[in-house]
Order: sequence, then C-alpha cells, then structure tokens
Amino acid sequence: MRVIDHVIAGDSQPMDGATGAVFDPNRGEVQAHVRLGTAADLDRAVAAAQAAQPGWAATNPQKRARVLFAFKQLVEANMQQLAELLSSEHGKVIADAKGDIQRGLDVIEFACGVPHLLKGDYTQGAGPGIDVYSMRLPVGIGAGITPFNFPAMIPMWMFGVAIACGNAFILKPSERDPSVPVRLAELMLEAGAPEGILQVVHGDKTVVDAILDHPAIGAVSFVGSSDIAHYVYKRGVAAGKRVQAMGGAKNHGIVMPDADLDQVVADLAGAAFGSAGERCMALPVVVPVGDKTAMALREKLIPAIAALRVGVSTDADAHYGPVVNAQHKARVEGWIAKGVEEGAELVVDGRGFSLQGHERGFFIGPTLFDHVTPQMESYREEIFGPVLQIVRAPDFETAVRLPSEHQYGNGVAIFTRNGHAAREFAARVNVGMVGINVPIPVPVAYHSFGGWKRSAFGDVNQHGEEGVRFWTKVKTITQRWPDGSAMGGQAEDGAAARTQDAFVIPTMG
Repeated sequence: MRVIDHVIAGDSQPMDGATGAVFDPNRGEVQAHVRLGTAADLDRAVAAAQAAQPGWAATNPQKRARVLFAFKQLVEANMQQLAELLSSEHGKVIADAKGDIQRGLDVIEFACGVPHLLKGDYTQGAGPGIDVYSMRLPVGIGAGITPFNFPAMIPMWMFGVAIACGNAFILKPSERDPSVPVRLAELMLEAGAPEGILQVVHGDKTVVDAILDHPAIGAVSFVGSSDIAHYVYKRGVAAGKRVQAMGGAKNHGIVMPDADLDQVVADLAGAAFGSAGERCMALPVVVPVGDKTAMALREKLIPAIAALRVGVSTDADAHYGPVVNAQHKARVEGWIAKGVEEGAELVVDGRGFSLQGHERGFFIGPTLFDHVTPQMESYREEIFGPVLQIVRAPDFETAVRLPSEHQYGNGVAIFTRNGHAAREFAARVNVGMVGINVPIPVPVAYHSFGGWKRSAFGDVNQHGEEGVRFWTKVKTITQRWPDGSAMGGQAEDGAAARTQDAFVIPTMG
C-alpha cells in the first residue's frame, strides 16, 4: 500500500517509523499510510532550511516572485489531478476541491506582488544631517500547521507570503489528507525554488511540539480547533516565537424581515451544507428576525434541503460528499443527538444516511434544527458538519447580540435590503469578518483573514498586508555622514577637518 513520506531537502524521504492511516471517505477504507515524523525529522528539515534560507533572502524580490509565478502556472496545469487527489482523501466534491485550490492560488497571485510591500520607509533630514530608513527583512524560518478541511488553500495562504518575503517554510499538514501538500512542495521545486525553501514534515502532536519548541523557527501559523489554537499560541509565544493561531467558529446568518428569502435559502444551501459543513467559515446558524420571518424561512428551507444531493466526491451532480473519517462522522452525529436531548426541534435528521454501493462511506445527510436557544451546548460549540440550526430572534437588537456574545467571532452575515440596518450591524457586531448579503465573507487575497475572540489568537491576521507584516521583521537605520573627508583628520587642502557638532537625537534637535 502507498506510503506518503516527508519532503525534506527537496526529496521525498523514505524512512522507517510509525505511520497513520489515510482513508477513502467514500468507501470507508484505508487507501494509503502517511509517515509520522519525529523531532529528528524536523531537525533535518530545519538544517536544510538554514542552509537554503540566507541565499533565498539575498535573492532579489522580483526573482523570488518569478518562482511563485511559475508555481502558479504549474498548479493551474495540474488542477484536475490535484482536485481529484484532494477529493479522494478529504471527500469534498471535485468542484469544491478546485475551489479549495483556487482560493490558495489567489494568495499566491497576491504574493507575486509582494516586492512592492517589502519597500521600506525613508525620511531625509530627520535631524541635522541625519536620515532615517527602515527595511523589511524575513524572519528566517517559518512553519505552518494546517487542518484537514482545506489541504491546499490554507498551506498556500501561509507559505506563499512567507516564501515571497524571503523565508524558508516547513509545513506540517493534517495527516488525514496529506498528499496534496506533498504535491504542492514538489511543484514548488519544479518552479525553481531551492531545496529546503518549502518542506513537508508529517506527524502528530510530537511534530507540532517540536515545531513550537525549536529555537531556529521564528514564526508559526496555525489553523485548527480553538483549544489547540490556544495551546499552540501559548507554547509558541513562551518559546519566543511570533504566532498566529486561527481557531473554531460558529458563524451566524441574520435574516431581516425584508430579506430576499429565495436568495437566502439558495445561499444557505451552499454555506451551511457545502463541503459537508467542514469549513471554519460555514454558516451553521441562521437567525431569522421575527416569527413571521422564521416560519417563512423554515417553509422554504425544508424542500431546499430535501433537494440536496449527497454523493461520492466524484459525482458531478452531488452538492457535497462524505465527511473526512469515521471519528468525525460519529462526532457530528453525537452533536445531533445532543441537540435532540437539549430540546431543539429536529426538523430534518441526517443520521443514518447510506449511499448504495458505498454503505461504509462516511456520509451524513443534511440536518435542520429549529427552536435552538443560546443556552444549548449544541449552539455554543462548533459542530463542523452538515447541520443548520435556526435560532429565532424577536428583534434586531437580539440579532446583533447573539453573534456578539458568542465565544467565537470568525464570521457573520446579514441578509437585508435595508442599507441603514446593514451599516449599523456591520459597525456594532463583535465579529472579525462580516458579510452583507454575502453568506461566506472570506476576504479577497489582498485583504486579510482573521476572526476575533476564541476564533483567533495573536495580533496579526493571515495573508494580505497583514501577512507580509507577520512574515517579516523591521530594521530601522539612523545615519549621519560627516561634512569633512575625515573625522579629526586633515582635509584635502591640508586644513584641519571641521569639528563636527555633537550628535543630538533628532526629536530633540
């Protein structure tokens, strides 16, 4: 059976050691094994990064950008193969897999323009004969710890900007679907990146801890659950690193009485159930304002959910495929049972879904709850599956308060035709990313991605200019050149060099 190895110093490294199972979610069968790394494997990758990074940092920025241009072209040329590989391990349908890759490429395209953002600042005459300028320099070696739900997009969000800024990058992808990250590293080499600039080390908590503790790694980016994000942030910062750690979410969609309900239902079908709900920017909670709005929305949702097609990931007509593995299927179905136990009305039950010919696959049908309350644990926690909860709000103020008071603050959306209500909501809601008639408000690549509260730990967001700031450090130079040819020596005409004025700090001059 195929074994997926690390990519260290430019080559796949066949090594002995423990492995983890990689499943085909459509059939519920093991299709490959992934090598689980050790601290020694990470040390090898760090040594290769240390050897390659100084030369990469010394390469002028536009030449680095040309490597990323070539990488982008290679990914596009291999799009179908990558999408099929991604779907075979994750379970998302091919169209979603291509979207996963394309959203990563959006950041690669942004990273090709990073030379413009690496320009420093310059002040002439900050004091008597004194100029001040700053430079943006790479942090050195960066690392990324990425989740299973976007095995192409999130790694490219991280390493695209990091590499463009002159860093070497070590990627620790999810062991559940590791093949696409390996293929991306191979394509980066083919594009012309030096060996050691982008490496892949697979593993579990052993490798994560080794990354967080390694003194040569200067910055770590993480995406995953909030509890693990908090752990990564605390341990990484304690080791002196800069850390951005993105956590979980419970995104709300506010539906005002004037909203176009047909459009809302169409948006919810994709935002709540697409990719089997395994998205940190999914929309698992809908908040209709007023009972009349709630009843009208529910009436339209039920037939729309019945029309959703759940199929294998290669089914071009399927709206979504299986979840990633058996453990995750059991977890999601456990949350459905918890909602029933807590007293929510189970309108559509997706448990027990079976696909003919794929009875062992990890499928869950679309699920709808109504009359969910903020006191329910199934509302407070992230389910991360094809489950939509209706939480009714009597008025606009309650609709603002619900997402604002929730422990997560990743994304939120409001559906309305009222510009004043939308503007007021966007200004007041305590959430990091807001959509106005946009169900999944993931910013474009030249803006930044990041939530609030327990959805993100750290001070700097991902990609965009925030990403450039995260993967670089600023050095500021204050310079003064003497008026004479030498300090205290003889001028060319034989006269004593002019005595220099004593230095005065520019702000005190």
